[in-house]
Amino acid sequence: MARSSRFPRLMSYLRPHAKMALQGVFALMFVNALSIVIPLEIRKALGELQVTFTLDRIIYHSGLVIVLASIMWAIRLYSRMRLFGVGRQVEFDLKQRIFEHLLLLEPSYFSANTIGDLINRATSDVDSIRRLMGFALLSTANIVFAYAFTLPAMFSLSLKLSLLALSVYPLMLVVVNLFSNKLREQQQEVQESLSDLSELIQEDLSGIALVKIYAQEENERRAFDEVNETLFDVSLRLAQTRTFLFPLLSVLAYGSTLIILWFGGPAIQRGEIGIQDLIPLLIFVGQLAFPTALMGFTITAYQRGEVSLDRIEAILSVTPKIKDAADAVALSPQQIKGELTARSLTYRHESEDKTPPALKEVNFTIKAGETVAIVGEVGSGKSTLANAIPRLLDIGPGQLFLDGIDITRLRLRDLRGAIAYVPQESFLFSSSIRENIAYGVPWASEEAIEHAAKEAQIHPEILNFPQRYDTLVGERGITLSGGQRQRTALARALIVDSQILILDDALSSVDNQTATQILNNLSTGTRRKTVIFISHQLSAAALADRIFVMSAGSIVQSGSHSELLTQSGIYRDLWNQQELVAAIEA
Repeated sequence: MARSSRFPRLMSYLRPHAKMALQGVFALMFVNALSIVIPLEIRKALGELQVTFTLDRIIYHSGLVIVLASIMWAIRLYSRMRLFGVGRQVEFDLKQRIFEHLLLLEPSYFSANTIGDLINRATSDVDSIRRLMGFALLSTANIVFAYAFTLPAMFSLSLKLSLLALSVYPLMLVVVNLFSNKLREQQQEVQESLSDLSELIQEDLSGIALVKIYAQEENERRAFDEVNETLFDVSLRLAQTRTFLFPLLSVLAYGSTLIILWFGGPAIQRGEIGIQDLIPLLIFVGQLAFPTALMGFTITAYQRGEVSLDRIEAILSVTPKIKDAADAVALSPQQIKGELTARSLTYRHESEDKTPPALKEVNFTIKAGETVAIVGEVGSGKSTLANAIPRLLDIGPGQLFLDGIDITRLRLRDLRGAIAYVPQESFLFSSSIRENIAYGVPWASEEAIEHAAKEAQIHPEILNFPQRYDTLVGERGITLSGGQRQRTALARALIVDSQILILDDALSSVDNQTATQILNNLSTGTRRKTVIFISHQLSAAALADRIFVMSAGSIVQSGSHSELLTQSGIYRDLWNQQELVAAIEA
């Protein structure tokens, strides 16, 4: 992102909270105005006391300064609360926007971008923007007002001494400019190293069982040590740069105080200024010293904010490829029958432009209420076809139809509401079995939850758990067996009661007898679903009304189990192989 375009983007973050920001800025303006009044009141007191030194006047002027300082403190506190509050509001908005935007993106985006990096951008980088919009906004406004109010007051006391004191400040700006690019580059290295560390932690904790099974704890420890050491090195270099820069700025800023003292003493002796003028000048120079030195911290916050802004905008600028058309058709559940049609369906993954398409000229019609099994060798396109139906893939128009309507013209919420999909990976949330089953229908009754579990053949096993349906399944369902996770995921799909059910090898960890019973449950009842059953278990697939045999992205055979056994081809070969394995194992 070009630097010129960053500022408008930052202002767009600030705009919804402009009222709060303006309140803080105006309060800060009053603070700086009072910071001029107090030294001038001290000057007035010194001049008066040189003529008439009485205790009453000392008490009066001291009391007045204390009152003004108290008022200034209260207003400063208010301004900080408002301006830092703006930063917190921007942080809240950004986290909300990022999360909502990520929900709109297709699964392929998360395959190309690591979860650890996305988490780091949504936390650490957003925190940098918060600091920029809070601390940097406050310090920038403070610098502007400090100079705007203080310089005229200083010039009115002594133009010569004021210019001499300010002569070191251009040097400070040169120093800041020399270090700005280096700070930005080092900050970017820190952010990228943080992402690498987050990614490694996330992967290792998610795959902790695999790490232990293969006894790779030591290798993972070394890998973490390398990434952590890289983060330490780049963070140390950034800290060293800051440690050198900021004290240097402070030395230059406070050098102006020495100039006032060096040239102010002789000026008093010559009668050019009085002692009552020198004291306010010293106070004013001190008041400018801190904001000027703070400029370095402000620039660092801005440098870090620029890096984080680019990283955040890299997410927000991604346009969802799969979204509702401008003239999207709305369908209620009562209107959907469940008939699916494919016409020359072809799909190629974006990252595989030079390879054959994952789906090639696929044609079929699946009637409403029909159960169709899809079989084939690994890599034949079965899962790609399953992902295409609910538009988890960016399928072109005119290729897939639900009840005769092009799925690219249907509202996504209506299309996916008509489809219950159980993928190969039976993902469960780290909550109870009850909450996992009722995920798609949070308001489901206990009776509905148990009915879905019975259909999925998991109910008796749940009753054997100590907490039954309140049993916590752990991270990704780690406390359950593979078959139990799959059947819990199936119950989650069944409770939604959608017109179409897609099982993508979702019973691979379930024995043939249980899988057969589940399919029998799905094929009976008053309202039959359209079931697409992808499986390597041919004994279960044989129960389907029809079987599609896929190879190299195409449907090469179609028919019932008995029909396909009479044909030479892939299906009969696969069936004979499975029968032979069963005979050997018996």
